[in-house]
Amino acid sequence: MTVVARETLQLPGSGMRVVRPLALELVEGPGRAINRGPHTLPVRIGSAAGNEIVLDDPAVSRYHCTIEETPDGVVVRDTGSTNGVWLGGQRVLIGLIDEGSQLRLGQTVLQLGFGEGRPEPASVPTLEAFQRLTGRSPAMQRCLRTLEKVAPTKMAVLIEGETGTGKELVARALHDASVGADRPFVAVDFGSTADAVVESVLFGHEPGAFAGADSARVGAFVAANGGTLFLDGVGELPLDLQPKLLRALETQTVTPLGSVGSVPFEVRVVAATHRNLRRMANEGTFREDLYFRLSVCPMRLPSLKERREDIPAIARSIFLEAIELLEETPAVLPELEPAAISWLQRQPWPGNIRELRNVMQRAVILARLEDVQAGRIAEALDRAAHGHFSASEAPTGLEAAKRNFERAYLLELLHRHRGRRAAAAEEAQIHIKSLQRLVRRHGLKGEIP
Repeated sequence: MTVVARETLQLPGSGMRVVRPLALELVEGPGRAINRGPHTLPVRIGSAAGNEIVLDDPAVSRYHCTIEETPDGVVVRDTGSTNGVWLGGQRVLIGLIDEGSQLRLGQTVLQLGFGEGRPEPASVPTLEAFQRLTGRSPAMQRCLRTLEKVAPTKMAVLIEGETGTGKELVARALHDASVGADRPFVAVDFGSTADAVVESVLFGHEPGAFAGADSARVGAFVAANGGTLFLDGVGELPLDLQPKLLRALETQTVTPLGSVGSVPFEVRVVAATHRNLRRMANEGTFREDLYFRLSVCPMRLPSLKERREDIPAIARSIFLEAIELLEETPAVLPELEPAAISWLQRQPWPGNIRELRNVMQRAVILARLEDVQAGRIAEALDRAAHGHFSASEAPTGLEAAKRNFERAYLLELLHRHRGRRAAAAEEAQIHIKSLQRLVRRHGLKGEIP
């Protein structure tokens, strides 16, 4: 048995890439494999029917591993298997693979080989909706190619990635490039929604459906009718509520709490999570059938450490946005100094773009105005990142700018999260009570949802 996928190599300076068929040859194993392909990387391998490559091997987990592209090459990544992924006689969580590499999954051995390549453009024209998704790195270009193909369809998309990688930004870009762009975009954040009210939030309720339900509520499915429903933090959905979500997705109807009649809807579903849903499905903490329903088109957003070459462009964009909020803005927008760019690229950024944004904004607030206007903020970045900039060190004359910036930042943050304090506090990396104090201090209660 041979399964064909694709592997790509960049041609330096040519603006082209070489696409080579990636063949997985069954060397050893107790059964057959189905879904032979060809498939575009990433390729999922396991015993469940939802994988691109399905192995009939009782020792292979339902979602065993993936083969995917990274800036360093093609890798195999264990996705929570029971018996592990073995490469060169060693068990690996992630391993670089090449021509002739052999993978042992359970009792099955697959060997890799590459065919002749063909050139194609290294990048694709970017739809206007995706302009905010900064990145020329191979990792982001792969995401953009997928997004541009999927956006015009009604296909369900599952966005996976570490915290702070921009999953909601991708969801909004998908909506803006879809046929339902003029219809609502409705987001439900399971991570900040109490379990007791999830059903009401999703499906709606009638007056008197439960204690405190004084008036009717339209659920998210109906509110998003014709548009996009973004299910953020879907890995946090309690197991007992997962069948109800699955039924709504399959029947395209909901029954509001306290009602006996069902309400039809038509939405495009985009789900996001920082959790490994395949591993959760293996462990039985996430329903396999719901995973299939949500991951018609799965895509993983790369972390900043996988796309360090994109950091300068992302940082410049954030820097200019932050300057616009200051009381005094320069006549000519400055460029970030090389020392600042160098400092930014050396950091680990476990919080990804969200952490980068927060550090950049704090640095702009706390740096001397003349340094900001000249782009000299390397020292302020270091202090903002490590908490070494005390209030007493704030330069004289910057307090008004700081207050204006803080107020504008809070407004933008809360509007972006549609007034959800818990989600806004998480992004800002502060306690929710601190956020509430800031809201009161700046008199923002009447200006946010």
